[in-house]
Order: sequence, then C-alpha cells, then structure tokens
Amino acid sequence: MNIEKLLEKKVDEKKQGQVLQLSGSEKKSRKMYIESYGCQMNFSDSEIVASILANEGFTTTKEIIEADLVFVNTCSIREKAELTVRKRLEFYNSIKRDKNPGMLVGVLGCMAERLKEQFLEEEKLVDIVVGPDSYRDLPNLIAKVENGKKAINVFLSLEETYADISPVRLGGNGVTAFVSITRGCDNMCTFCVVPYTRGRERSRDPKSIIKECQDLFNNGYREVTLLGQNVDSYLWFGGGAKKDFKNASKQEKENSLNFADLLNEVAQINPRLRIRFSTSNPQDMGVEVIDTMSKHTNICDHIHLPVQSGSSRILKLMNRGYDRKKYFELIDEIKRRIPDCAISMDMIIGFCSETEEDHKKTLSLMDYVCYDFGYMYKYSVRPNTPASRMEDNVPQELKQKRLAEIIQHQQSHSLFHMQKKLGKTFEVLIEGDSKKSKKHFYGRTTHNSSVIFEKGNHKLGDYVMVKIEDCTSATLKGKVI
Repeated sequence: MNIEKLLEKKVDEKKQGQVLQLSGSEKKSRKMYIESYGCQMNFSDSEIVASILANEGFTTTKEIIEADLVFVNTCSIREKAELTVRKRLEFYNSIKRDKNPGMLVGVLGCMAERLKEQFLEEEKLVDIVVGPDSYRDLPNLIAKVENGKKAINVFLSLEETYADISPVRLGGNGVTAFVSITRGCDNMCTFCVVPYTRGRERSRDPKSIIKECQDLFNNGYREVTLLGQNVDSYLWFGGGAKKDFKNASKQEKENSLNFADLLNEVAQINPRLRIRFSTSNPQDMGVEVIDTMSKHTNICDHIHLPVQSGSSRILKLMNRGYDRKKYFELIDEIKRRIPDCAISMDMIIGFCSETEEDHKKTLSLMDYVCYDFGYMYKYSVRPNTPASRMEDNVPQELKQKRLAEIIQHQQSHSLFHMQKKLGKTFEVLIEGDSKKSKKHFYGRTTHNSSVIFEKGNHKLGDYVMVKIEDCTSATLKGKVI
C-alpha cells in the first residue's frame, strides 16, 4: 500500500529548536532540568516529556540550581547504569537540601518502572516516579506533589506511542534527530529487563512518523534515526497497531506496512535527508529491509546488529531466537546485497556458565564478521529477569580479562576498516564542532564513521566531500575537496 494516500502534507511552520518554547503564555513560567542516560530511546522520550510540560509553563534550563523541577531519565539495562543514576539522585538531593529546597526531583523511564515505590517511599530519593508509558500524566503528578501527596505512575500501556506529540529537540545540533517508531519489546531475552520496564511492542502510526520526518527536514534537519527497541518488528495495520499478523483479516493484511515499507517511504521524503535506524534484532531482520537500503542512497550503509555472543549454546540460554549459523547467514546476505555496508554490534561477556570455549567462539565470530565497531559489556544480573534464576558463575576477574580481550580484538578490526578508507573520499554531513578543536568540524560518513576536518567556509547541516588523510581506530581525519 502507498502510504502517501494516508498522509497529510501539512508543514509545521513552527521550527523545533533546542530550547523549550511555551505553548501557553497564560501558564506561570517554571524551569525544568532534565538528564538522560542509556539508550537513544531515553533521549527521545525526554524530548516528549519536554513537549508535554511546555503546556504547563516549563522552560528548560542548563543550570540545575535554578530549576523548579529536575528529572533524570533512567536506564536499567546494566547495573553500572543504575549506580550512575543513584549517584546523580544523591547529587540532586544535596542541591535541594542546601540551595533549592523548593525543587522537585523525579525519576523517569526504565529504572522508575523497575524500582517503583522503593525510590519514593523506602529510600525517599525522589518526589515523582514516572514510567515510560505514563508521561502524559506528568501534569497531574506534579500537582499531586505540590499538594503534599505521593506521585507515582508506572502503568504499562498496550497502546501508548505518543504519536500525536511533537517532541522538543533538547540540546541537539539542529541537524540530526531521533524519531521513535516502536515502543516496547516482545523478544524476552533472558538477560534483559526491557520487556518488563517498557512493556509489549507497539508500532506507531506511519502518518505521524512521515509527518515528523518531513517537518524535521523542512526545519533544517538533515538526518533522522528511526528508533525502537526492535525496529524490524514494526508492523502497522490500516485499523491500528497490532502484532498478530497471522490472525489479521485479508483487508488488514493488504493495508499493512512493515519496516521495509516504512523505511522506503521515509527515504522518499527528500534525497538530502539521511536515514539511519536502530536497533535491529537478528531474528527479525529480513532481506526485504536490506534490499530497501540498497535501493536508496540516502539510507545509510550501516546496520547495528547486536549479537551478544558467538556461542550457539549461550545464545540459546539468552533466548535470542537465532544461533551462530543463522547469524552468519544474515551477515552473508547483508554483505552480498550491500558489499560496503558497515556492521556494528553489542556483545555481552561472561554470561551465565560461559566457558573458555564459548569465549573463543565469540572471538572467531568477530573474525568472521569483522565489525566496524561495537559496544562490549560484562554481564550483570538484572533482578526479576529469567537469567536472574541462573547461576552467575563466571568470576568477575575472568569477565574483565575476557572483556579486555574482546575490546582489543574489536579495536584491531576497527582500525582495519579505518585504514581501508585512507586516500578515499566520502560525503560527510557536518554535525558540529570537533571536541578537541574549534577550528575543526565533526561529521559522519554513511558508514557511521566519525570524521574531523577544517571548517573552511562551511556550516552545520552542509554535506561536504572529505578526502581521508589519517585515522585512528575510532576517527577519520581529512580535508574538504
């Protein structure tokens, strides 16, 4: 089905900026400070929160000491992330105690969903606790606290996608933006808390996705990243979002759109709008998505494809839905259809009962794929997940040793890919200043490789052709030609 028939081609004339704008001048102006941790979805959710609270008279501030309301948007995927959030909450409360006693402190997101009353009642670290599906209730929760009542809402919805809310772009560069297309996850990996903190999968109305991407382009943005815990599971029926394709009617199936369909439509908004997406799950990614990528030059040649382990035995314990052989088959299809496609990964080291043989299989898988880059972590038990009932029997010292070996292995692969780019010229989208020099810009290639180059007469949002002259394992350095 051609999605254009569904769309309303109405351009939002009001530019979305980095600073929150009041939509109701009659509201009393108050200031909000918000920090986000974890996945890209959390950062996207913070922009939704900012939009909702704009109607309550809140503007954003970068100075926490002057804030009336402080939020931390949290991650529960690893123990380290939760420890970081706890330290921030202690810091917030020290400011509240010593300098700003009227300040309200709130926790948003996955950690709020997981810990619920513990934050509010037992530890008394916060005034407000709000789960990922309850952000519309924030005005009521704030009013409750101001009236001396407890404020908590961690209800998980089967329908909420925030499709009608136009996000406020917080602290962005005005060039790249996240666009959420799905929420939740149904895959039930044994190590993961996401299905319990973000609920079941829901797909967002494609009309709202296309409109948001169109508005972003009209407002000067030149790259969008389509977001979801599992973007390849995106599925929309004419009658609404639901996952059960098998039991859908014939008409619903004819009117349905999958991720490849959506990706194709977003790519046609404008050839100068770059498209990225994250995250894919190997068990759900099909060749249709890969073929769609190959048809459009503005869909970036990069796939983030978390593998988690190179051992089929460990993958089965993780309930990943694929084994080593099936993962290799998918990699082969990607490289056959898009030979120059960059591939990145997530890897968990030291999962329950991981042996030295399992570890060596992970190393050999990395050699087979030769990832461009990756994110590698030691396994940490997440309470109430199926894996929490398994024995976490790999010693921390051994986890650290294996992690160091995995990281070193990946760095050599990353350097190999970067060195292959020496002497070649790539189109780069300028995204901001280099962190190390105000005389240089930073941007990325279609492969998601970071590039540093002298500014010249160019500006943010420009596409430039850069010839690569030098590199490290993480960064390319070049000259605009």
